Amino acid sequence: MLREVAVENYTHIPQALAAGADRIELNDNLAVGGTTVSKGVMAESAKYVHEHGRSLVTMIRPRGGNFVYNDTELKMMEADLFEAQALGVDGVTFGALTTDGLIDEDAMTSLIAASAGMSVVFHMAFDAIPEDEQPAAIDWLAAHHVDRILTHGGPLTTPIETTLPHLQMLIAHAADQITILPGGGITSQNAAAIADKLGVKELHGTKLIQF
Repeated sequence: MLREVAVENYTHIPQALAAGADRIELNDNLAVGGTTVSKGVMAESAKYVHEHGRSLVTMIRPRGGNFVYNDTELKMMEADLFEAQALGVDGVTFGALTTDGLIDEDAMTSLIAASAGMSVVFHMAFDAIPEDEQPAAIDWLAAHHVDRILTHGGPLTTPIETTLPHLQMLIAHAADQITILPGGGITSQNAAAIADKLGVKELHGTKLIQF
């Protein structure tokens, strides 16, 4: 089981790796769902994680709130992607939507292009896409070389045990096209049962391991 642990800033990375994290998702401001860290934090985090033989995914998100971005915000995100690339970050996670809750294909195409050389994750903006549009979103993301979709399978206010049936549907649709990475409410106590129920080999969470 690959355990991706979401951390805020650099502070908890040493403890998370020592406790067995396989991959780190680096954020600032986890209280709003994560935003982009500073260049300095990103640089030191990448250095430490790589020295310890693990991989680093960094959040690319200029602010909290919704995932509908204007041109200025998209320029900020592209600049942060180029910094992540220059610092040797392994993967980046972002998502851009239209006002009607669909993938912003123009924005995503530009952001994916700016991510060359890094793995790309579409984050929990996916859960804001209407459920009947999610299969098409999976197909689009897979066709545009996105590696993973991080999803809770529903609103974060809903316990993950309740969203498991929808996650199973998403996983079945994704098949071998793209990896569905379940997250949100997964802890060290329920991780094994959830992985077994869903048949997945990767999980994401802030409390996935105890440290």
